[in-house]
Amino acid sequence: MSKKDCGNHDTFWCSCKIKKKYKKILIGLAILIVLVLLAILIVWLALRPTKPQYYLQDMIVYNLNLTGPTYLSTTIQVTLKSHNPNDRIGIYYDKLDVYAIYKGQQITIPTELPTQYQGHDDVSIWSPYLYGIDVPLAPYLTVALEQDEAAGYVLIQVRVEGRLRWKVGTWISGHYHIDVNCPAFLTVGGYGASDHGFHYKPITQCNVEV
Repeated sequence: MSKKDCGNHDTFWCSCKIKKKYKKILIGLAILIVLVLLAILIVWLALRPTKPQYYLQDMIVYNLNLTGPTYLSTTIQVTLKSHNPNDRIGIYYDKLDVYAIYKGQQITIPTELPTQYQGHDDVSIWSPYLYGIDVPLAPYLTVALEQDEAAGYVLIQVRVEGRLRWKVGTWISGHYHIDVNCPAFLTVGGYGASDHGFHYKPITQCNVEV
């Protein structure tokens, strides 16, 4: 009886042969997976995405008034511009919330922007309204706001938070968190001020973290 016949006396040899066969298959699959992942990594590094650029183009203050000793009511319309600077990478915005902050405290509820896809080198513009009714403020913030208005300027931060995905060809990445911070310097009174006394002058583009 030959070893190829795998008789009763060669059971151990046959078992070793089967194990070696499966081992070669597993090694082959592992090499294939590594090569695929390496190819994806090379493409990703070659097309490394540049984070989107955001600009706060305009801000109209309809209401920014203390409604009590420690309460603030706010109505603001902002115009945000987003630019995808990538030539080969698209962006899916799955969720974006916009709200206003004064000296570290949120003064409006989040306003959700519509979900959308931003293609290569595309530009998106949103003009949401931000609302805050009788928002409780820390006592020192009411004093600070009164002092800022008396001095003729108020600094508001417009924040955008949400999730995005990158699209390269037919491949779509997992979710990434995006955090945008736009400083809005408001002057009180003077030429160009709104009916409620505030005038917005753009400073710089927004800071974006992905």
